[in-house]
Amino acid sequence: MKTTTRETPRYPRARKRFGQHFLESAWVNKLIAALGTSADDTFLEIGPGRGALTRALAPHVARIVAVEIDRDLAGALPAHAPPNVRVVTGDFLTIDLDDALREESRPLRVVGNLPYNVSSPILFRLLHAADHGRCFRDATLMLQKEVADRLAAAPGMPGYGALAVQVAVLADVDRLLTLPPGAFRPPPKVTSAVVRLRFHAPAADVGDQAAFERVGRGVFRQRRKTLLNAFRPIAESFGRSAPQIIESAGLDPSKRPEALTVDELARLSRAVL
Repeated sequence: MKTTTRETPRYPRARKRFGQHFLESAWVNKLIAALGTSADDTFLEIGPGRGALTRALAPHVARIVAVEIDRDLAGALPAHAPPNVRVVTGDFLTIDLDDALREESRPLRVVGNLPYNVSSPILFRLLHAADHGRCFRDATLMLQKEVADRLAAAPGMPGYGALAVQVAVLADVDRLLTLPPGAFRPPPKVTSAVVRLRFHAPAADVGDQAAFERVGRGVFRQRRKTLLNAFRPIAESFGRSAPQIIESAGLDPSKRPEALTVDELARLSRAVL
């Protein structure tokens, strides 16, 4: 998803393959108010599109590095952007971030109107690239409301699962705005939401990150079963005994995965190794 205003008719139409839905100008102002900018901020903008947010944000901050996958839009944006905006043409998921941000002071802030079909991969790249807040201080993102609900969910809530747990280890999540389909052109078929991720040092010692993600995904596939039954196939895949690992982690085998805290899942992950 990208951003624009009505007064830029020279830009190409929205391209379905890039998941482009351009934010209307009235909502740009609401988003900037929610960002809470300062004059020394440097922003990484993911998907500037036609530049409505870029142009409105630039006077409030020191610098913007705008990463745009659409070559036509990336080529057109510099002619309409203020001098403190630098446009990088490329896919945020594959570009060399160290190279793209080499000249920028850290930590940066991130803002983005994310395509729904790649929002999760972008989220995880941000989490791992944030370097516990040293590279990215925070990220304010427009997402499908269902994804935002899952990000912000706490233990026992309907949307609580592996995504919420993996994010909570490295970031706090705040809900900022809800956007109706009419906030975009063309309007998407779903409601959107704006969330802020505030990156921090790990909230728990997860041991091996790959094992933690594997355990989290596995137990939440059977979230309403007891921990013992949900965890059994995962333990067996590690060549271990589920009852022994759960006991070693100091957990109640009758507890349900949907009620496990981040710290409890981290203990389970460490115990499986």
